[in-house]
Amino acid sequence: MSNRVVCREASHAGSWYSASGYTYCGACAAHAYKQVDPTVTRRVFILGPSHHVPLSRCALSPAEIYRTPLYDLRIDQKVYADLWKTGLFERMSLQTDEDEHSIEMHLPYTAKAMESHKDEFSIVPVLVGALSESKEQEYGKLLSKYLADPSNLFIISSDFCHWGQRFRYTYYDESHGEIYRSIEHLDKMGMGIIEQLDPMSFTNYLKKYRNTICGRHPIGVLLNAVAELRKSGLEMNFSFLNYAQSSECRNWQDSSVSYAAGALIAH
Repeated sequence: MSNRVVCREASHAGSWYSASGYTYCGACAAHAYKQVDPTVTRRVFILGPSHHVPLSRCALSPAEIYRTPLYDLRIDQKVYADLWKTGLFERMSLQTDEDEHSIEMHLPYTAKAMESHKDEFSIVPVLVGALSESKEQEYGKLLSKYLADPSNLFIISSDFCHWGQRFRYTYYDESHGEIYRSIEHLDKMGMGIIEQLDPMSFTNYLKKYRNTICGRHPIGVLLNAVAELRKSGLEMNFSFLNYAQSSECRNWQDSSVSYAAGALIAH
């Protein structure tokens, strides 16, 4: 029997970090990470969408350690064991884990925000599949007890609108002026609905406009977790702190990705 520790490498370092993702979304994401309090946070749940493998449920990592350019992050094996016991989770392969960027893009930020307490916290990465409404509700209910604990921080990974022919999404309402203004209006409509913390309204918005929000299912899980906690009287509010677009679309050949950063606070 080998006691080899399974590590997930920082597979997108040097490509996505510098040349792609952070160039566009970095400054926006920082507005959310500025809210993190490392003195109370002991566990960081990171929910990211699956971009590469078809998944109808949620999946957990086979790794014990996630490497980052700053320092290694340790997966909370106790919470993982509790989640396994529910029978609701699949195990992703290490290859799937390293191919996926949605969770990894948040790891250096997490490491930086928690740097002053780096030996005192663990992470709980969860890859979220293309969940049905009832599954979003089920996972939301399951994770709500963890969300209620002030020592747990939840990070939800998502972009907003992917607009352009290469994304096969070209919704345009001319009454808002230039294309990029129409995109902003569409995104901010969705952001306003998320701030209401009503999962059904968000689902209806997605059905109506088909906005290409890649983390719609992780967001749906969070909204359902909040709805569950509100039943028991826990008050929470969500507010967006920043919004950005990778470029301003003005004609049909253009394309852009939108980004938004927000924070959920429990009272």
